This record gives sequence, structure tokens and C-alpha cells, in this order.
Amino acid sequence: MKSTVKNALLVFIGSVSTAFAADGVEKGENSLLLFLFLGFGALIIVFQTIPGILLFFSMLKGLFMSAPKETALAAEKPDKTS
Repeated sequence: MKSTVKNALLVFIGSVSTAFAADGVEKGENSLLLFLFLGFGALIIVFQTIPGILLFFSMLKGLFMSAPKETALAAEKPDKTS
């Protein structure tokens, strides 16, 4: 029984070792679909970045600009309806 398992294991290891000797790297050009896929991904990133930058600068503008006088005066006056 031990010799059968040992022989089966040796046959299995012997058949697997030829796969390590193979090159496996095919030297070919990249296809057009790969470039189209990468370009599409780049377009998604660009078209999502532009609105993000615009929103960021408008947020900074809103934070650092002073409020108009009309809204500042309205906030100071108490509401007389209550």
C-alpha cells in the first residue's frame, strides 16, 4: 500500500514538473480592445474628476466669501410674527 501511494505521488510530481519548464509567455501585440477598454476607463476618470474639482472650488468659494449684507441683516433681526 505504501509503495502504491509513493509511486502515485512520484508520477504526479513528475508530470507537474514539466509545467515549470514551459515559457508560458506569449510575445504578441496587445489588441485594439485592450486599448479601447483602457481609454474608456481613463475617460470615466476624467469626466468624474472635472465636476469634482468644480464642486471643490465652489465649496472653498462658499466658505471663504463673506455673506451678502441682506442675509446678514435678516439673520440679526428677530422675527416679529411670534
